[in-house]
Amino acid sequence: MANITGSRSGSSERWATFDCYGTLIDWNRGIRGVLGHVFGDAAGDDWLRRFHELEPGLQADGRRTYRDVLTEAMRQLGAREPEVASLADSLPDWPAFPDVRPALEEVRARGWRLAILSNTDRDYIEASIQRIGVPFELAIVASEIGSYKPGTTHWTEFSRQTGAGQAHHVHVAASLFHDIVPCARLGLRAVWINRLGERSSATRAHELADLTGLPDVLSTLVQA
Repeated sequence: MANITGSRSGSSERWATFDCYGTLIDWNRGIRGVLGHVFGDAAGDDWLRRFHELEPGLQADGRRTYRDVLTEAMRQLGAREPEVASLADSLPDWPAFPDVRPALEEVRARGWRLAILSNTDRDYIEASIQRIGVPFELAIVASEIGSYKPGTTHWTEFSRQTGAGQAHHVHVAASLFHDIVPCARLGLRAVWINRLGERSSATRAHELADLTGLPDVLSTLVQA
């Protein structure tokens, strides 16, 4: 696994888990670029909104790989057959947000262990970790556990594999629907990375516009 170091740790280790796409990787930029190319850039924002409306239904039963989710979404949006795989093929090239690498390097330097809990496939997450440029101890992906967030299997599998207790674990994510609301149901502390300037009453431990202040926030939430 590229840039992933795996080991089971004791429950006293501090863990920061992350959603990847939208939090660490600029998925809206990646998706919109492809949709604009295929359907026309002038209505790119409308196509992006339609994609986000389709995606949860395609993930609902957990049976599709994320490559299949992206391909079927393009088919339902009306892409011609030669272009239905274009979105799925583009994912490894989606860029990381510029604030991500320095923030994660500082979090690691302060002794945190890092994991990704992602609605994606193994090959995709490995490519994205290369883009991020920071190692992770663990990555749990939807296609290997048969479940997509906002289902809670990612978090139960993380706990099973690491033995990490809630007192030493903080989840970091941009999506209210996929991550912040499920964490509230589970009683997990979550930091909302509100890159889109949204408003919400959803329970969260802290809110940031990007990852720039994350190392200090994590240090206040879980003491070394």
